[in-house]
Amino acid sequence: MTKLFVGGFPLDMQELELVQLISPFGTVDTIKIVRDKRTGVCKGYAFLEMRDLTSAENAMDNLNGTMIHDKALTLNIVPDTPPAPKFSSPKYPRNPGQGYTKVARPGEVVKPKRPRKQF
Repeated sequence: MTKLFVGGFPLDMQELELVQLISPFGTVDTIKIVRDKRTGVCKGYAFLEMRDLTSAENAMDNLNGTMIHDKALTLNIVPDTPPAPKFSSPKYPRNPGQGYTKVARPGEVVKPKRPRKQF
């Protein structure tokens, strides 16, 4: 699956109209028009998933810059990015060997901590 960014279309355009515009170049599997959370008004861009890279490139080559209702379409292929690593704070590390080490201020004595109770 190849993800395709489509921007610059009219705000009153519906999902079906957008799919009908792009489907002659390849099979569209999913579509997501981005809308404002509060008002539900379209923000003017969407993401589509197409079956293969060649159909996405074909749609991009043929429709990029096309005028619809005085607006120019912008199509780009979204690069695949690896998932972001999970957050690990210094206080609660994922690896037991790495952790928070208290550093003493100048002139301050650091007392060793008591060991935790073993249950």
